[in-house]
Amino acid sequence: PPASQNNEQGSTLRDLLTTTAGKLRLGSTDAGIAFAPVYSTGTASGKSGRTMPNILDDIIASVVENKIPPNRTPKINVKSEIKDEPKDDRKCIQDDCSKRYSDIQYSWICDKHVLWLRDHKNNNNWKLFKECWKQGRPVLVSGMHKKMNFSLWKAESISLDFGNQQADILNCKDSIISNANVKEFWDGFEDVSKRQKIKNGETALLKLKDWPSGEDFKAMMPARYEDLLKSLPLPEYCSPEGKLNLASHLPGFFVRPDLGPRLCSAYGECVAATKDHDIGTTNLHIEVSDVVNILVYVGIAKGNGVLSKSGVLKKFEEEDLDDLLRKRLKDSSELPGALWHIYAGKDADKIREFLQKIAKEQGLEVLPEHDPIRDQSWYVNKKLRQRLLEEYGVKTCTVIQFLGDAVILPAGALHQV
Repeated sequence: PPASQNNEQGSTLRDLLTTTAGKLRLGSTDAGIAFAPVYSTGTASGKSGRTMPNILDDIIASVVENKIPPNRTPKINVKSEIKDEPKDDRKCIQDDCSKRYSDIQYSWICDKHVLWLRDHKNNNNWKLFKECWKQGRPVLVSGMHKKMNFSLWKAESISLDFGNQQADILNCKDSIISNANVKEFWDGFEDVSKRQKIKNGETALLKLKDWPSGEDFKAMMPARYEDLLKSLPLPEYCSPEGKLNLASHLPGFFVRPDLGPRLCSAYGECVAATKDHDIGTTNLHIEVSDVVNILVYVGIAKGNGVLSKSGVLKKFEEEDLDDLLRKRLKDSSELPGALWHIYAGKDADKIREFLQKIAKEQGLEVLPEHDPIRDQSWYVNKKLRQRLLEEYGVKTCTVIQFLGDAVILPAGALHQV
């Protein structure tokens, strides 16, 4: 809203910075601020001095004062900034980018909603990424596997190095989680005959849940951790040391979400073989932070009960795909490995209402506090995606992730895989 309509100070980061800068100068503690001191204000000699910030507001004020000349009041006019925004953001950004970023190999996919950066080595990618990212759009970067040590990410390599570890393994067909030996999972990754069976004799569709994750990943797999970090797309944003990675610059007293990395691995061929393709390895959900997902390995399973490579390709082609993705599927040098359905964060309430409606239609109990997105209880199949479009006007953005692709999602974007 325009500044004149927003009386709640501190409701946005801009408000917090500007109102604090106007009230507080370093050395002042009478601005009526409600944060408790975190550092001592004295020195060992007892002399008065403030060599370290005393309260959170001092930190914020010092940042603002370093950026704004002290004799000049910053002019903030949110209303005029909004007025200057073009109505058709997508058309404007595309027309503008074609002129300004002619040295970058890129395309627009998913009805021009997703930016596809085709040359991972271009050092100017971040400039175009910035234009797209500030509008909250997903980005696809291809070719990341060319920078990686591929042998480290093979299923047999991981099984050999870490097969004796225990981890939570999810059966996606019945949502049962068991603690099992990691070797069992990896032995069946490309050999269906070695996969677990469930009660009715069907092959289990297993997913290794976020193993390992965060600090465990770094400690357990240091070589793979280093290989991943040096291969991250758009390191200015995605690297832990990136100059434009906000999380890297937050003071230590901020509580961060788990930023990973984590290894996500699952069997996929059985998914494509299901009748209505109504099972996913990752159900519809929202992440609280921005996400970078790199497909580091694609296994081709052999044995009874799974589709051949051509069968999997046919299943992909049945999806509502962008023409560029269809063309990419026909490229023999590309290896597809994951199917994503992505939704804008602004559609979350409509999707939540739709899923609760479907649950009632199916005779399921819908409790008032139940949130189908938070609980990750739904994989939205093709029939439901069509109804979502017809009844709520919510369009699905379908992306195929090929080997080496990095899918970059803004926080709040809904997705299933």
